[in-house]
Amino acid sequence: MMEERINQDGEERMERDDIFSKVVRAGKRTYFFDVKATRQDDFYLTITESKKRAGQEGKFFFEKHKIFLYKEDFEKFSEGLNEVVDFIRTRQGDEVRYRTDEKHEEENAMQGEFSNISFDDLDEK
Repeated sequence: MMEERINQDGEERMERDDIFSKVVRAGKRTYFFDVKATRQDDFYLTITESKKRAGQEGKFFFEKHKIFLYKEDFEKFSEGLNEVVDFIRTRQGDEVRYRTDEKHEEENAMQGEFSNISFDDLDEK
């Protein structure tokens, strides 16, 4: 079923309803698995990674990356993903390790930079 929605630019656009959705919150990222249908009612999957970022002037925005996966590619995608996950688990096990490289530290510093603002600070300007 098509639904008319207004995008961020205020423009109307037609968008297909989600058939099924699954949200996975994983640390600082959120993954959205959305099943949609083509005009011919063939299902496909969109996988969206969303991560909250600090932009200019302390305003937050969500950085998103999206993959469209069509049913003719499900098997090969699944095989590839499973092979890579198995490789990582074989080499490093299932324990969670946290990145300590400089880029990760910079990301954490940038995100924490704006989090100490109180409502009282806003009134002083």
